[in-house]
Amino acid sequence: MKTFHEPEVFPRVKQLPLYVFTITDRLRDEAIARGVDVVDFSMGNPDGATPPRIVERLKAAAGEPRLHRYLNPRGVPELRKAAARWWKRKHAVELDPEREVIITIGSKEGIGHAILALVGEGEALLAPTPTYPIHAFGAVIADASTVPVKVGPGVDFFGSLVEAAERSEQRPKGLVVNFPGNPTAAVATPELFEKIVRFAEARDLFIISDLAYSDIVFDGGTAPTMLQVPGARERTLEFMSLSKSYNMPGWRVGFAAGNAAMVGAVARVKSYLDYGLFGAVQMAAVTALDECDDDVAAIRDKYRRRRDALVRHFGAAGWPVPSPAASMFAWAPIPEPFRPLGSLEFVKRLIDEAGVSVAPGIGFGKAGEGWVRIALLVDDDRIALAAERIGAFLAKGPSAR
Repeated sequence: MKTFHEPEVFPRVKQLPLYVFTITDRLRDEAIARGVDVVDFSMGNPDGATPPRIVERLKAAAGEPRLHRYLNPRGVPELRKAAARWWKRKHAVELDPEREVIITIGSKEGIGHAILALVGEGEALLAPTPTYPIHAFGAVIADASTVPVKVGPGVDFFGSLVEAAERSEQRPKGLVVNFPGNPTAAVATPELFEKIVRFAEARDLFIISDLAYSDIVFDGGTAPTMLQVPGARERTLEFMSLSKSYNMPGWRVGFAAGNAAMVGAVARVKSYLDYGLFGAVQMAAVTALDECDDDVAAIRDKYRRRRDALVRHFGAAGWPVPSPAASMFAWAPIPEPFRPLGSLEFVKRLIDEAGVSVAPGIGFGKAGEGWVRIALLVDDDRIALAAERIGAFLAKGPSAR
């Protein structure tokens, strides 16, 4: 009789590397268990409470029997209409909520299902690197492959895109973009999105655009969206999440909009895999999208204050951190004397010797080596404490143990 001893005996799982973060999370948790007061910048989990009016809507909707049933995997009509209103109000994009909008269990699930629906076995997908893992490994889950496109500080993303497509051994089927980016905090211009759409038209590619951080832009106004570009609707599916903008990570609410055929393809895959979100959560999300723009502004201002504090305190401690223009992360090069250690060893040492936890860049792909992601998820006093510890850590140098 065949027995199973480890996950890697299954072929698809074997292609998915163990998250690097499981290592650093374990080290952080072990330090906390020893009594170390770890200042944790490693997580991507918003730390604020969900706005009260959203919670109250959930409580009221939870008593409605009609919402206790299996529901359309596309999402309840009320939420699809609210998503369409959000697009029109925020980005001047008119959408048909029946054909061009779908509700997802967060944008991560939605992007994973979209790639599964749109990419076939053995096909290729262009995806940024370094990047949030589902952008790259969604193709692997679909028995396809990823063609990496460099993104980040000092990188011409469009030039990287053209180069990646030209060097690919097989013709890509589509591309994934993520602006503002996780982990790099890279932002796009309308001109860049225009060039990407024209690039996709010339090669008959579909586009998956991840807008999870589009509301958290500190400098230069609002983030552009792909669907604002003429012609984008013919080949684009754009994803948004309520997790960051509305402090709703555990609620798992996202939505996608764009080409009706692509929406339909995702809906068909979802119809086999899930019944969508609990209806009361969806009704609470209607309140979020329709009534909580002021809460979004307050959340953005909180991250801006933390960004400014982090850049100021870490810089004074001897670690210059580039100021991110958007997102809830800073993307920082490892201090020069410590760079030969690599990002994983640097993070281990930082936890062990300074009681500060950040995310290693290698966890976002090979192109992330030499960098770390610092989440803006602690307040000013904790940022100052971390900077004090980091200053002492840096002063000792990499050879001191």
